[in-house]
Amino acid sequence: MGVNPTAERLSLMLGLAVLMLATVPRYLAGGHETRLMLILAAVATVVVVSLFHWRLLGEEARARLPGLLGRLGLSLLAGLAGMGIWHALFTDWIGWELLVAHGATLGLLLHALWLWWKAPGARH
Repeated sequence: MGVNPTAERLSLMLGLAVLMLATVPRYLAGGHETRLMLILAAVATVVVVSLFHWRLLGEEARARLPGLLGRLGLSLLAGLAGMGIWHALFTDWIGWELLVAHGATLGLLLHALWLWWKAPGARH
């Protein structure tokens, strides 16, 4: 079973690390130290795996990565805006910690769907 490193996969891993970091304020505010330590350990693991993945990328894939990270940033902002609108219309104020976590989750999902939709070599 070979490793198939792609820039798209690396952008998803980095998005996952951002998503996990976005949950940290919730655990700090709630006083959940054990969960906080577990999420930080998971972030460290994803970052280490991402570094190894980066080292395996070819030059062409590394050249595509800045554009993908730009898409990730746009997706995260769109997710934050989308969840802000959703919570403004349908829920009571939930706190900025939960809004950031929910926005990052939606943003990463949007990024993954965007990559799937625009996958190179995909059948239309």
